[in-house]
Amino acid sequence: MSKVKIRTPFFETSVKCYIYGDAVLEFAKACNAASVKYDVDVLFISPYTDIRRIRENCPDLIILAPYMDTLRLGRGMADVLPEALKAAGAQGVVINHCERPMTLTAIKKTIDRANELDLFSFVCADTIEEAKAIAQLGPDIINPEPSELIGSGQASDMGYVMEAINAVKAINPDILVEQAAGITTAQQIYDFIMAGSEAAGSASGILNSERPFELLDEMVSYVKKAREDLIKLGRLKA
Repeated sequence: MSKVKIRTPFFETSVKCYIYGDAVLEFAKACNAASVKYDVDVLFISPYTDIRRIRENCPDLIILAPYMDTLRLGRGMADVLPEALKAAGAQGVVINHCERPMTLTAIKKTIDRANELDLFSFVCADTIEEAKAIAQLGPDIINPEPSELIGSGQASDMGYVMEAINAVKAINPDILVEQAAGITTAQQIYDFIMAGSEAAGSASGILNSERPFELLDEMVSYVKKAREDLIKLGRLKA
């Protein structure tokens, strides 16, 4: 086995706790349809309870768990076992989200544990300094997003975006960098990718909108638009 290969630019979304149950699967199916329609990789952060059925019903999505512990088989009531996530269909894991912050030591242990199971690591960072520290740990993806902007409807300013990208790439150019906090429009998705981010995403911006499925489709279409324009500019191989 090996880690899933993620094509750039890609799109990322989640449901957090805005919806649950069958509504999660309905949203995941819409994400899967958009992924196929625009030939764009879509990363879907799934609630633990829905990972298996989303994997069974949405074969084109790249599914992430929202967190995992680093314990091994045996005792651990209420902990999240990495092997169980992989068996359910997860291909990656979110680490250090602002709603589940972790120390650098814990982040490193979780990245290492994910590597053991060929799960890719999607690590969140608040400040530029934190992004630099995390880059030293060798994750697959870093998502630099100021915590105060998450779910706020206000996206990161372009200065922060550019500084974050440059800071991470200076340490390890192989780490993919995404922007996600506060994104509410497809144009923001396009602008962040054209600025050098390998991906952009939205969760609350979509789910709190009046027409979430339409906005989802439009955002993924703008990832495709950015990809085509990057190819035309010679900044991305076809």
